[in-house]
Parts: sequence; structure tokens; C-alpha cells
Amino acid sequence: MTSHISNSHPILKVENLTVHQHSYCAVRDVSFKLLPGTNTAIVGPNGAGKSTLVQAILNLIPHSFGKVEIFDRPIERLGYLRHQLGYVPQNFIFDRSFPLSVSELVGLGWVKKGRSSFWWNTGKPEKKAAIAQALRRVGVYHLRNQAIGTLSGGEMKRVLLAYCLVLPRKLLILDEAFAGVDVQGAADFYNLLHELQQEEGWTVLQISHDIDMVSRHCDRVICLNQTLVCTGTPEVALSPQNLLATYGPSFSRYQHQH
Repeated sequence: MTSHISNSHPILKVENLTVHQHSYCAVRDVSFKLLPGTNTAIVGPNGAGKSTLVQAILNLIPHSFGKVEIFDRPIERLGYLRHQLGYVPQNFIFDRSFPLSVSELVGLGWVKKGRSSFWWNTGKPEKKAAIAQALRRVGVYHLRNQAIGTLSGGEMKRVLLAYCLVLPRKLLILDEAFAGVDVQGAADFYNLLHELQQEEGWTVLQISHDIDMVSRHCDRVICLNQTLVCTGTPEVALSPQNLLATYGPSFSRYQHQH
């Protein structure tokens, strides 16, 4: 796990966040903070509001009450600092016939700040080198010229991670990034994410159903079932009592055998 100073200034602050979907309250009065360099997992049953919470944090959907601050700015006014935020969605939906290569997709993450606005430098050696390095680090450099529509689910997740690597980021948010990936592929991705977090100093917020991997790799755990059930270290948050309160009596903890 990543060590951190307990009084570090938070990268992300969520205060009393409530999200309604029509007349249904999907997330109610959730508050937490992320300290720099930590890896925090959101766990909970299906329908607990995990993806809704993440989408509201990213301002992809509106929230009803509360506030979100990233890098000490309200999410609605993040401006150019948004480029220090990386996001890997649960499902990357696109037209699989669209003629875009792996390198071209990763290159879309390359954005530099000019004097008054951002600009995309499309052909410079610096950009090409950054794309190649990012693809090598996630183990998919050999796919660089392949069309994205031909990728498997696991390959696409690695390419999206390369997208987040092509320029330095401070905060990485993953919405069930291991969905659609087999058990071994998910374990490999977890290990890769852990290595990159250590190297990059990322603060990570991720949704996961894999309690075993969360207990191995995460510093903090948020147990969510529409509202915040508990938060703490894996040892505390993933205790039998807290898992029972979060998931109910039908929950069965799966352990990987390695």
C-alpha cells in the first residue's frame, strides 16, 4: 500500500453529496476526502449508487445537494486542471467501425497548455515519444497501429490507461475498470495499476467488486449502499460486520487462489 502523511491536503473533497435520478434518491449525503498518493476503493452491492457517485464527482451527471472539490476547486470550475484528472469508464462505448488506431486514441490524451488556451500538437516528436512510452508501460505497444474496434476488453482497458499516462495526471478515477475482463486479466490489471500508481504518485479512486484485490492493494475503502455505510482502512472497512451492513446476509466473499 502507498504510505502518506495523515495531515496532507486533500486532492478530492466530497461533502454531503446527494444525487436524485427522477424521484429516486440514488446517493444520499455522502462525504469523504482523498489524500494525495492514496488508493481508495468504493465497494457495495449492485444498485448501491457507486457509478452514480463517481459520475456526479466528475460532473457527468448533476447532483441535487452537496459539493465536490478537486484540487481545491469546485468541479464545475475545474478549467484547465481537468487535464490532471484521468478517467477510465466501466464501458467505453464507440462505433467499432470507426477508423481510429490505438496510437491515435492515446494521442488524444496529449494536450498542452499554451499562453491562453490548450493546443494539440499533432505531429511533434515529443508527442510520439510520449505515446510510445505510455503504450510500452501498459504492455500494448505491439497494438499501436491496430484499430481500436479490434481490441478485446482487457486490451482496451490497458489502452485507456495509456491514455491517462501520456501526460502527467494527479487523480485517476476508475469506474469498474475490470468489468468484462477475466479473473487473471483483472489480477494482472490490478498489479499494473498498483505499479503505475507507485511510479506516478497518482491518487486513485476506483469502484471494485473484488474484495480480495481491494484488501491487497488499497489504502482506504468506502462501503456504499446509497449512503455511506463506513470508511476506513481495508482491515476496518472490510470487517465481517461492515460487509454484512453493506451487502446484507447473502454476501459471500470470494478469495482468489494464487
